[in-house]
Amino acid sequence: MRVLVLAKEGEQSKAPTAPTPEAMAEHEKFNGELVKAGVVVAAGRLSPSSQGKRVQFDGKKRRVIDGPFAEAKELVAGYWLWEVRSMDEAIEWLKRAPYDGGIFEVREVSQHEGA
Repeated sequence: MRVLVLAKEGEQSKAPTAPTPEAMAEHEKFNGELVKAGVVVAAGRLSPSSQGKRVQFDGKKRRVIDGPFAEAKELVAGYWLWEVRSMDEAIEWLKRAPYDGGIFEVREVSQHEGA
């Protein structure tokens, strides 16, 4: 099964503060373990919301909204796409992540025919 792990953070109109070299080393080690185990399909950090756009659909109308999205309390800051045997396995992997803060959401990716 595939799961999408979403790293959430508060309003992110500015670029995030760079992690310490130690924190970065721990993160890279954890990612290396995920890759070695064949779990990671894709991963990335997203640009600040100030650089993003939203498209709002209302019937046939389309409205483009420029960031930042200050009205949002949480925004997706980064993601992993993992291939795991179960949601429990995904949670066990995530619990090993070397973070001392943050909220992560894990959701199964639906497999629709033709997708």
